[in-house]
Amino acid sequence: MRPQRRSFRPVLPGVRSAAARLALALVFGSVVYALGHEQFGELLLLIPAAVIQRLWLWQPLSYAFIETTAVGVIFGALILWQLGSGLEQSWGGRRMTLFAVGTTVVAGVLTVLLSLIWPRLQLVPAFAGGTVMASVVWVAYGLSWGNRSTNFWGLPLTGNVFALIGVGFVFLNGAFSTFAAVVPSILGLVLTWGYLRVGGPGEWLLRLQGWRL
Repeated sequence: MRPQRRSFRPVLPGVRSAAARLALALVFGSVVYALGHEQFGELLLLIPAAVIQRLWLWQPLSYAFIETTAVGVIFGALILWQLGSGLEQSWGGRRMTLFAVGTTVVAGVLTVLLSLIWPRLQLVPAFAGGTVMASVVWVAYGLSWGNRSTNFWGLPLTGNVFALIGVGFVFLNGAFSTFAAVVPSILGLVLTWGYLRVGGPGEWLLRLQGWRL
């Protein structure tokens, strides 16, 4: 579903904005994990085998606010804060938050289900979802612009190219580690494309109701 065509630019919002709250939640969750990862870290990350065998059903949500490296926390928070503010200007805070968190959670659930038929996913020690959320916000922001001009660190480019850069980051992460480790990000990007191009559940529900009428 395409967003409203109101023009917007990514600017740093106030700390009370939804984008800022998402960024702060990522920082807070990651710090909690860093301080207590030896005691309860495995409870917070996404471990498909633990979700299936131990019924740790909260992990597709808790992993969304965890990053395991300092660089990941910094860049993830900046992306959520800046690009998330751009989406918030166009979509509103509630829709942007539901999209960012919901897409990341659904990607985690699909990863768990996929591990049932692709056991290699259960060999990955754990998944951190901060990168997933940052990636879907990045790509959603680019797709929202479409063929209109935006910029990347001062370089003029279209929104679609900006989105492809976000996809490229996910690909590079997989190439330099293992593609199994970026499965949640890949699933999140597919869901993002579907949301922006086909529409979300709410729009499809309205279409169904209209068809019934």
